[in-house]
Amino acid sequence: MKLNIDDRFTKELPADPILDNSRRQVQKACFSYVTPKKTENPEILHISPEMLSALGLTEEDATSKQFLNVFTGNSVLPNTTPYAMCYGGHQFGNWAGQLGDGRAINLAEVKHDNQHWTLQLKGAGETPYSRTADGLAVLRSSVREYLCSEAMYHLGVPTTRALSLALSGDEVLRDMLYDGNAAYEKGAIVCRVSQSFLRFGNYQLLGARQDEETLKTLVDYTIKHHFPQLGTPSKETYLKFFEGVLNSTLEMIIHWQRVGFVHGVMNTDNLSILGQTIDYGPYGWLEGYDHNWTPNTTDSQFKRYRYGAQMEIGHWNLYQLANALYPLIGEADDLERILHSYHEKAQGQYLVMMRSKLGLFTEDKNDVELIGNLENILQLTETDMTIFFRNLSDFSTESPLEGLTIVTDAFYLPNDISDLIKQKWNSWFLDYATRLQKEEHTSKERKEQMNQVNPKYVLRNYMAQLAIDAANKGDYKLIDDLFKLLKKPYDEQPENEQWFVKRPDWARHKAGCSMLSCSS
Repeated sequence: MKLNIDDRFTKELPADPILDNSRRQVQKACFSYVTPKKTENPEILHISPEMLSALGLTEEDATSKQFLNVFTGNSVLPNTTPYAMCYGGHQFGNWAGQLGDGRAINLAEVKHDNQHWTLQLKGAGETPYSRTADGLAVLRSSVREYLCSEAMYHLGVPTTRALSLALSGDEVLRDMLYDGNAAYEKGAIVCRVSQSFLRFGNYQLLGARQDEETLKTLVDYTIKHHFPQLGTPSKETYLKFFEGVLNSTLEMIIHWQRVGFVHGVMNTDNLSILGQTIDYGPYGWLEGYDHNWTPNTTDSQFKRYRYGAQMEIGHWNLYQLANALYPLIGEADDLERILHSYHEKAQGQYLVMMRSKLGLFTEDKNDVELIGNLENILQLTETDMTIFFRNLSDFSTESPLEGLTIVTDAFYLPNDISDLIKQKWNSWFLDYATRLQKEEHTSKERKEQMNQVNPKYVLRNYMAQLAIDAANKGDYKLIDDLFKLLKKPYDEQPENEQWFVKRPDWARHKAGCSMLSCSS
C-alpha cells in the first residue's frame, strides 16, 4: 500500500511542545502530536470504492494487513506524525473555551490527481482534548457517520467523506440516552477524509486567547492552501477570505434545506471553514415537514438547531468567526458589511432553490407568496417532505385538482385530513397550475428537472437503525445495500422501491429512529 504523503499542517503550523497525552490547556499551538490506540481484534466492515480510488489506492490495497492496521489505528504510516487539532467553540450559544479533537486523530495528508486530502480516524483513542471522555466511538454512531457522509456527497451536498468503517474489536461503555443506564457496545472506527478539518473554532480559540501571532499564522496558512486565489495576505485578503467562508457556509445550508437535512449540532466547532458538512452526530432528515423539528434530544427543549433555524444559525456562527478575525483587520465596518449581505443572499438563494424544487425555470413576482403558502400548508398535517416533492413532479396543469391524489402517499394520516385543509391544498394546486402555465418547458422537462433536485432516497433514521441493529448481530449486508442505494439518490431504482416509503409506525418513538443524543 503506497500513499503519496504530503503533510502540510504539521510542517507549517506551530505544534504543542508537550508530547505527553494528558488532558490540558494547549497554548500557542494549532495541534498536539498523538498516537492512535491499538485495538484488540480489528475488522474492516466496509470501504468506499470512490474514496479508495481518490486516494490512489487499489482494491488489493484494501485487503492488505497494512490497510487494516493503519485505518484502525494499529500502525502509523511511515514518515508521518498523527495529531489532534486544538480549537474552541460556542456550544448551544455559549462559549465553551478549548474543545479540540477529543476523539479524532489526523493520520496524514495525501496528494493524488492534484487533490489534497487529510485522513482522520474517529474513535481511535484519547487525545489531550478528550477531557473526561475515552476518545472512542461505537458501532451505531460510526455506521451513521460512514453512510451519511457518502450519501450526502451523492446528493450533491458539500461534505466531508468517509473511506472506511471498521470494528475495533473492543467494547465501549456508553449511556446512549443519558438516563443513567450505561451499557457496553461494540467499538468502531471511521476513517474520515476531507481537504481540511479546520473549523470556525480553530480561529475562535486563538482570537479568544488574544494570540494574534498564531491566529495570523493559521489564517495565512488557510488562505495559502485553501483560498490561493485570494493572493498575498493583507487586510483586504482577510476580508475576502471571510466573505468566501460566508458564501460557502450559506451554500451548504441551502443544500441542507433542499434535501430536508437537519444537522442537529450547529455549534461553531462543528462548522467547517470550507463550507462542508462535518461531524455527523444526531442528524436527521425531515420526515413530517416541520420547521421546528430537531433530531437532537439535547436540544429538545429550546430547539436552537431546528430545521427552520439553520440558515439563521449559520449567520450567528459567522458573526462569531468575524469576531475572531477582527484583530487581523482592525476595523468592524467591512466585516459588518459582509455579514449584512448574508440575509439578502440567503433569501435570494433559498428562493432559487425552492423554484428548482417546484420545477420553475423562470422568475415571477408572486413566487415568494406561492412558496410561503406551500410551506404553511405542508405543516398543517404530517407530510413526508421527500415523498411530497418527489411525487409532485407528476403534477399536471391539465388536472390541478388531482394534485392531492398525486401526493397522497406523503401524508401520514391521509384519511384524517379535514375538508378545510383539503380546500387549502386545492387552492394552492390551482395557483401552482397557473404559475406553471407561465413556463415554456414541457411537463416532461419539468419532471426531469425536479427529479434532479428532489431525491427519491435519503438516509432516514429508521433505515440507518435497521442497518445498526443487523450489524450489532454480525450481519453487515444492509450497510452495503444502503451504501449502494444512496449512491444514486435521484434515480428511480425500481428494485429498491421498499425504501421509498414513510417512516413506519414502529420507528416513530424508537431510540435512534426519531431523535438521537450526542452519545457516540
